[in-house]
Amino acid sequence: MHRLGLIPCKTGPAFSDRSSRGQGQDDDPVNSFQSTHVRLHSLVATVLIVACQEGHTNQPTSTRSCVAKSGWILTWSDEFNGADGSSPDPTKWVAENGGSGGGNSELQYYTARRENARQETGSLVIETLREKFAGHDGIQHNYTSARLKTEGRFSQRYGRFEARIQVPSGQGVWPAFWLLGDDFSSAGWPTCGEIDIMENVGSEPATIHGSLHGPGYSGANPLTAVYSLPRGRFSEAFHLFVVEWEPQAVRFYVDGERYATKTPADIPAGTRWVYDHPFFVLLNLAVGGNMPGNPNDSTVFPQYMLVDYVRVYSRK
Repeated sequence: MHRLGLIPCKTGPAFSDRSSRGQGQDDDPVNSFQSTHVRLHSLVATVLIVACQEGHTNQPTSTRSCVAKSGWILTWSDEFNGADGSSPDPTKWVAENGGSGGGNSELQYYTARRENARQETGSLVIETLREKFAGHDGIQHNYTSARLKTEGRFSQRYGRFEARIQVPSGQGVWPAFWLLGDDFSSAGWPTCGEIDIMENVGSEPATIHGSLHGPGYSGANPLTAVYSLPRGRFSEAFHLFVVEWEPQAVRFYVDGERYATKTPADIPAGTRWVYDHPFFVLLNLAVGGNMPGNPNDSTVFPQYMLVDYVRVYSRK
């Protein structure tokens, strides 16, 4: 299941499998145009990087420099620049094993195998496979995937949490980038709190959800908002998903555009705002479940969730 060379570089075009088109890019006039556009875009990006990094030469990327200028300081990151085919950095991530359904009747079994989560060409690849797999529970599952978390490795109270991600699409596919309170094991869910920075229902390829789950507003009734692309699908390119979390507010962004702000005034009467302690980071690609429904005959496998980077900042 190892697919080296399919994943784009951090400034390259969107992921695509050339073999599925039946011809090479050089034979396609549309791709020739896109290649010219990408070269022009790269030149513009280079100019912006130089401009943004002026006076901040110790910052390795334009994003870090620009964010630093706006009052945020990088505290944790993973650029996924490990060797092609290598597992995610175990000093930063814990790969879950299990197939309990996550409380959402999901169908996948999460593994720590490189077939399901690995680094390739500067990105994290989470790959969901349709295969018969019996895990530690002895139950045979029809899908495998990966869920990574920083629990026990990194957590932070407040800050800017961001990831550049290209999501998959298809009925029953459910990618997510989210935060969970680090008292999860003692307080339980939803008392620990949950911040969903990005969830996508694969049958709605142009829409993502940003949500807060807490006691009295969780499950099917969270504080939630949606963002829809003006055109195209989220699966066609990388997009930047961000929350800026402060003591009395959580702000949600897509590609620099703020589309929602949630505050204690938004929670139901008699409930608690539980976003005042450290949270850890999670990335996963689920199959089926209460939110997206199950796959059908139109759903293609394997499915891929590509993560260019995850970065966390705190206020200066």
